[in-house]
Amino acid sequence: MLPSGFSGKPGKSRDHYHLKPLSQMVHVIIFPGLGMDATPVPKQAWPPWHPLLLLLLLPGGNTSTCPAVCDCTSQPRAVICAHRRLEAVPGGLPLDTELLDLSGNRLWGLQRGMLSRLGLLQELDLSHNQLSTLEPGAFHGLHSLLTLRLQGNRLRIMGPGIFSGLSALTLLDLRLNQIVLFLDGAFGELGSLQQLEVGDNHLVFVAPGAFAGLTELSTLTLERCNLSTVPGLALARLPALVALRLRELDIEKLPAGALRGLGQLKELEIHHWPSLEVLDPGSLIGLNLSSLAITRCNLSSVPFQALHHLSFLRVLDLSQNPISAIPARRLSPLVRLQELRLSGACLTSIAAQAFHGLTAFHLLDVADNALQTLEETAFPSPDKLVTLRLSGNPLTCDCRLLWLLRLRRHLDFGTSPPACAGPQHVQGKSLREFSDILPPGHFTCKPALIRKSGPRWVIAEEGGRAVFSCSGDGDPAPTVSWMRPPGSWLGRGGRMRVLEDGTLEIRSVQLRDRGAYVCVVSNVAGNDSLRTWLEVIQIEPPNGTLSDPNITMPGTPGPFFLDSRGVAMVLAMGFLPFLTSVTLCFGLIALWSKGKGRVKHHMTFDFVAPRPSGDKNSGGNRVTAKLF
Repeated sequence: MLPSGFSGKPGKSRDHYHLKPLSQMVHVIIFPGLGMDATPVPKQAWPPWHPLLLLLLLPGGNTSTCPAVCDCTSQPRAVICAHRRLEAVPGGLPLDTELLDLSGNRLWGLQRGMLSRLGLLQELDLSHNQLSTLEPGAFHGLHSLLTLRLQGNRLRIMGPGIFSGLSALTLLDLRLNQIVLFLDGAFGELGSLQQLEVGDNHLVFVAPGAFAGLTELSTLTLERCNLSTVPGLALARLPALVALRLRELDIEKLPAGALRGLGQLKELEIHHWPSLEVLDPGSLIGLNLSSLAITRCNLSSVPFQALHHLSFLRVLDLSQNPISAIPARRLSPLVRLQELRLSGACLTSIAAQAFHGLTAFHLLDVADNALQTLEETAFPSPDKLVTLRLSGNPLTCDCRLLWLLRLRRHLDFGTSPPACAGPQHVQGKSLREFSDILPPGHFTCKPALIRKSGPRWVIAEEGGRAVFSCSGDGDPAPTVSWMRPPGSWLGRGGRMRVLEDGTLEIRSVQLRDRGAYVCVVSNVAGNDSLRTWLEVIQIEPPNGTLSDPNITMPGTPGPFFLDSRGVAMVLAMGFLPFLTSVTLCFGLIALWSKGKGRVKHHMTFDFVAPRPSGDKNSGGNRVTAKLF
């Protein structure tokens, strides 16, 4: 006799018996001997695998079958309904589902309570549908949801109440929608949200209270939208924000104090702001960044004044800006800076001592610029440099790059090591290809020598213009500087300025400008100098006035002039002491004569006029008396 649940033909072995449908098997096992049409099954006749059927019937298995249009077998507790042309959420979803993928369908709306039975759901993907409205409470009941993806839909306005009930949500993706406004309280109930993606929208306004309630948000990305200003008031409601990414925005400036409320911010990225030409000195006030990237903007120089207070900054990326030079020691306030990236810019020079003061500096990326050289003196400790990206620069392989040749085996040049663009005999050769013993004429320099100059004696009228010319030869090409003894160097601006071609120009020549001027041509291999003298012709002032360059008034740069009235006053003041002396002498003589009584005397005085530069002992006046 065969046990219930098996069927077969006589003569067949037990291995050929076939299992009846599961519904019949369950009926036989649950209701044996209860007056139904099933025959009681003796215990000893039950098949050995019946405990497996009992396990399937115990509580804890799937509480509902999988929808026919979905896949429930690819991973545990996951229902995959992606790209099935669904226009509504399918019914019959298992209640223990933890991942529900409804992406790539035609869902047009989500009503309140539609998903409320899925209390164990942790990840919901509704991306790339046609959702234009989300009713307040649409996600009510999803207390365990951690990730919600809504990118690629048609959402327009984010108002309060839409995300109510998502107290555990940590990631919200709203990219690629048509959102125009973030109203106050739009995210008010997402107290656990840590990452918010809102790029690729039509966003024009963020209300000051839009981000209120996001006390745990650590990462925010705003990119490719129509914002014209940085929503500083709204960002100030994010006390725990660590990373802020502002990409591809048409914003002209970052106002002073716009990010002041983000005291915990460590990473700031500003990417592709074509209208950003200058970074205001106070634009980063209140921040304590460790990483700052301002890339693909229109900065023409390194914004030193805006960066000087970032003493904890470790990574600075200014790539793809039209920055032409890095001057000496301007980065020294960034004492903890370790990495500087300036690839794809317009760099033509990195000054000596450019990175001095940066004791932890170990990475420099200046690939794809216009550098002809990079001197060892730019670094405080060249041996501590770990990574150097120099590819894509027209490097001149002369004595200035000998240090780089010495360290080439220890430096990380990236995928493309630097190569020589000149001289011609090494053109196109990578630095790694050179041997330790260099052939003659490789990596050499010629000291600078003055090639030609203007007159050694230049004469200019007072108030006119004087020009000194000077140029030199050398390898590498020397620089031309002008110095006025005892050692003051003349700059590129002001009344005395050095032009780009090395010419010295003096405008509005003054008497005090007369003297020597020294032209100095120099390069890394040596220098040469030449002295030129300037003589200034004094111009007589009009109206008969006299001028004396040796007489000056305090606080006035030019000479002091005396007219005819002034000369008369000076002469009169000179005669007063003389007349006083003569009168005093006559008075003394008269008193002496009166005391003698009867004796009469005759006196003759010889007058000697005071000398212009009188004797120091006589005071400049001399009186001689003779007695007869």
